[in-house]
Amino acid sequence: MTADDRYARLAELPLRPLGGSPAPASRLREILRHRELLWLLTRRDLQVRYRGSALGFLWTLIRPIVLLMTYFLILGQVLGAAKGVPNFGIYIFSGLTIFMLFSESLGAAAGSIVNNAGLVKKIYLPREIFPLASVGGAIFLFGMQLLVLIGAVVVFREWPDPSGLWYLLPSILLVLVYVLAAGLILSALNVYLRDVQYITEILLTLLMWASPIVYSWRMVAAVFTRFGLPSWTLELYTNNPLTLAVLGFHRALWAGGTAADYPTDLALRMGIAGIVGVALLFVAHWLFQRMQGSLAQEL
Repeated sequence: MTADDRYARLAELPLRPLGGSPAPASRLREILRHRELLWLLTRRDLQVRYRGSALGFLWTLIRPIVLLMTYFLILGQVLGAAKGVPNFGIYIFSGLTIFMLFSESLGAAAGSIVNNAGLVKKIYLPREIFPLASVGGAIFLFGMQLLVLIGAVVVFREWPDPSGLWYLLPSILLVLVYVLAAGLILSALNVYLRDVQYITEILLTLLMWASPIVYSWRMVAAVFTRFGLPSWTLELYTNNPLTLAVLGFHRALWAGGTAADYPTDLALRMGIAGIVGVALLFVAHWLFQRMQGSLAQEL
């Protein structure tokens, strides 16, 4: 059965009332029952992204390589950002890789329901599927960038500390938990106020430069100390989940770091941020269910 046949079958399904707010376990079972559609939407988003391109999915490898070379040469060598940051190429690209997972996922999730207005208005299905499919596509692109990053580590022979590899998966999960929580809220809000998607894009740009990607956390701590800022301001900056995820990725894949490049108790901080993120995900899902009842009418 082709993808078009599956979409045709979905279009024939009758409309069903949304009703109240079912339990999270019930919603999860319903999403799992629609896993085929989730896979189709994820694959469609990836195919549409490179439709008509001669190189197709090769762009998923070309783009991160160009980003790596651009940031390494312009920021690192020309503007001197590499001073004081050993193995700057690996440092900056590891931070960019985890940030791009956050950025691509959240940016796509914010517009996911509006971009699938035709399906939302025609058939009943769990609305959570649309932001989830957007995140699924971003995970695929992240996987391609991670391959480039690992390839760069091998080529430059900058082997990270094996004990730091334990930070790799928690960093990814930390990003995904917060992306799903924020993506659910933003995707629904964007239906009622279309400016949300554009505001999200601006905020993502600001978040990139506010994260320790092109500069080190040690530099941030030095600046806070130099200006005499209270210690809690550095703690606030450090405990930002995105900052922790970037630091965790550096800890896993960057060979040039020392103890001074990371805050104390990084693993504990990430664990606490993860627990808070799971709680926020439940709250975000509850809010999403409250808003989803009139999404089709608004579209």
